[in-house]
Amino acid sequence: MTMTTQSMHGGNVAIVGASETDRIGALPDVSMIHLHTNAARRAIADAGIDKSEIDGVATAGPTPIEVADQLGIRPRWVDGTMIGGCSFMALVRHAAAAIASRAASVVLVTHGESGRSRVGVPGYGRAASSISGQFEAPYGALAPYSSFTTPVLAFMKARGFTREDLAEVVVSQRLWAIPNERASRRDPIDVEGVLAAAPIAYPFTKDMCCVVTDAGGALVVTSAERARDLPSADRAVYLLGSGEGTESVIVSQMDQLDSFGPFRRGAQEAFQTAGLSHDDIDHVMFYDAFAHLPLYMLEDTGFVGKGESAAFFKEGHTRPGGDLPINTQGGGLSYTHSGMYGMFAIQEAVRQLRGEAVVQVPDVKTSFVQGVGMMFGAGGSLVLSNQRG
Repeated sequence: MTMTTQSMHGGNVAIVGASETDRIGALPDVSMIHLHTNAARRAIADAGIDKSEIDGVATAGPTPIEVADQLGIRPRWVDGTMIGGCSFMALVRHAAAAIASRAASVVLVTHGESGRSRVGVPGYGRAASSISGQFEAPYGALAPYSSFTTPVLAFMKARGFTREDLAEVVVSQRLWAIPNERASRRDPIDVEGVLAAAPIAYPFTKDMCCVVTDAGGALVVTSAERARDLPSADRAVYLLGSGEGTESVIVSQMDQLDSFGPFRRGAQEAFQTAGLSHDDIDHVMFYDAFAHLPLYMLEDTGFVGKGESAAFFKEGHTRPGGDLPINTQGGGLSYTHSGMYGMFAIQEAVRQLRGEAVVQVPDVKTSFVQGVGMMFGAGGSLVLSNQRG
């Protein structure tokens, strides 16, 4: 497949508003839709625009119709793409295409999920007639932690990795969360502590699994030209490149258990459309619902070679002061994870590029964001910068 080194929008699309909900964690007094609207109003205020300018609404979970109606917006363009936790990477990419083609001029992307308190959220469950209901559920693959065990064990075996290598990911990311008052898990931890935590499903212990929270976030996306005229102009973050892709709807039918095609292909397209190399990236956000995902992503997105990801974490490259800071608010393992985490990875990338992060990495100009959806069902990649391409 041949790809152009020119982005589909020439780097002329910017994130001008970004905000999470005012509270995250356990919020039994807030419904799912109000997490959306709280984050949306904060992001609109952050952008410094009037709500009347928004003519595009994109979200995953509830329909964009419901979100727009709750906010009193009557959009001319909507996107309800739902590919799991990486939906928000895809929605930013789709919003950029809409703006570049003038199908919309200002797009609001929202997320809100009562993942912990389950307020205003449909119940869990899958149809017995679905593919997963027929071919995975009868064998005990009823939740992400039990479904993910097959690929992670194959990944570890192929590389000679151990449970200690999974624990190193948890320890590295906890260091970023300790100073962050909004993080759910802030206690210092070591490899032995991670391994001693309650077992969930082999090889995972509790600390290798994400936190479960109520939270939301929103983004305002527009053209670079419009961004120049806003009060938030000096805080604009530009989308330089992007990619997305899908595979199977069930984990057991991955094309390759120890590598994920949408990570490889999506990242390749994101870098090629941005016209950047891995050496140009200052900061990385990897979707980390479980401790193995950053290891897969490091290798599949090309930052390290096959089998090199565990040593990369152990040697401290991803920690504060390291040469490739990863998941700098603590990630889904320590910061927050409402069920679909992708929005929060983008939010932290934006904060770092704006110089507004709790634990700020010096001199950040570029950030790479990699998401995963439906466990190993989909992927979405973004290359962001505080400098226009």
